[in-house]
Amino acid sequence: MTLNKEFWKGKRVLVTGHTGFKGSWLSLWLTQLGANVTGYALPASTSPSLYELAKVEQLVDSHIGDINDAQNLQQVVSAANPDIVFHMAAQPIVGESYRDPVGTFQTNVIGTVNIFEAIRSLEKQDSKIRAVINVTTDKCYENKEWHWGYRENEPLGGNDPYSASKACSELVTTSYRKSFFSSKDSNVRLASARAGNVIGGGDWSTERLIPQCLDALAKQKPLVLRKPHAVRPWQHVLEPLSGYLLLAEKLYQEDQRYAEAWNFGPDDRDCREVGFVVDRLMKLWGLKVKTEEYKQALYPESTFLKLDCAKSRALLGWKPLWNLENSLVEIVKWMKAYHQQENMREMTLKQIDEYMNGLTKRKSLDE
Repeated sequence: MTLNKEFWKGKRVLVTGHTGFKGSWLSLWLTQLGANVTGYALPASTSPSLYELAKVEQLVDSHIGDINDAQNLQQVVSAANPDIVFHMAAQPIVGESYRDPVGTFQTNVIGTVNIFEAIRSLEKQDSKIRAVINVTTDKCYENKEWHWGYRENEPLGGNDPYSASKACSELVTTSYRKSFFSSKDSNVRLASARAGNVIGGGDWSTERLIPQCLDALAKQKPLVLRKPHAVRPWQHVLEPLSGYLLLAEKLYQEDQRYAEAWNFGPDDRDCREVGFVVDRLMKLWGLKVKTEEYKQALYPESTFLKLDCAKSRALLGWKPLWNLENSLVEIVKWMKAYHQQENMREMTLKQIDEYMNGLTKRKSLDE
């Protein structure tokens, strides 16, 4: 797997959710590849945020708006006239979906409809839009607590509002693909991408493990865990993003054969317990704090979940580069640089460069 740097030079790319954790990393990577990026999202939801620290707004044409504002969204999409769209705007927190189920379904389902409608409207204007990727989650599957990975053709489901909303978003994607974007009159190739528990520097979401752990270490306070024995598919943020970029290239250059759902998850050995990740992070940080477990669950959570990525490996040539240990090392480097008040745009771009150099090196070894 390699990314074609020449392909991205001058490409017009729209990223919804560009102020978020994954959206900021993707926007920085795209600009480094030479793409012209337009972003559409609500203001960054945390403070600090990677978006603000890396000054992403200086590199992209940033539009602050709600994905639920269909009229404003359509105007931005029309003005941007993108070649490629990454739809990442979402309500991404499971706990928040219990507190605000209506808002979660509105954003994650109707928001997806809104971006697809804006793309339909743009296509009628004889635009060159070609590739669209709806980024969802591994939680879109009906979780049966299996000890093997879910494949793209497994049933969709979700007990909590967040997971259910993402399953609905997948159904919306399939519906629009078959109803509007697969006819002879359409040049749009629409795919969805499902990733696991994404980790990396610049994530301050309060209900995610790595930010919670790093905050406890920085403040030397006890760390309270929801489910220390739960197994999750941990992967550095650059792993699924590399898959999204590779998929976008295929969608743009090929026919409808890649317009499907795709899994991007870690190797099986990196599906580890929460407690294991916490212990490794503490050792890498060089400090240990007391850990506790919530006496009563805040909300129901799955115990085991992982993806089968055989399809992405076989048909896209994608496979993970950084294992869990590498990922945690890079996260600690990033966060220590932040605490030392270094230039975080430079730090983030440096890690992107290191990742891409690793892809190039692996390709040469494979050959």
